[in-house]
Amino acid sequence: MNTTNPTVTTRVYPAFQAHDPQALLGFLVEALGFMENVAYRQGEEIAHAQLDWPGGGGIMFGSYKPDNPWCREPGTAGIYLVADDLDDVHARATRAGADIVRTTEDTDYGSREFTVRDPEGNLWSIGTYAGEPHKG
Repeated sequence: MNTTNPTVTTRVYPAFQAHDPQALLGFLVEALGFMENVAYRQGEEIAHAQLDWPGGGGIMFGSYKPDNPWCREPGTAGIYLVADDLDDVHARATRAGADIVRTTEDTDYGSREFTVRDPEGNLWSIGTYAGEPHKG
């Protein structure tokens, strides 16, 4: 938390790599509704992409580079997205042919959610649970 400059907003961006970042980018925009903010390309590779989630926050990713110290094996991430329009996101994912691995269900913690697998194998759980209010 930034206590010296209250105008600075802290954000969290899950970051990962992809074997086929262009296919991942297309899937996330088409099937889930992310908005492409930037994608810096180097030939067929994506050096860095930032996709923004309509409700706030976003993700960053790029091409898989096993010799990079930031290297993470593609397809091993699990990410939760908050969506007020859950049924719309589900319908969009279904229309796009997403691999829905868990259908929409109500949870015991008050959320409605479903899960899809992206072309890299990452799991995306989309739900209405926005977390608990900050205590402090």
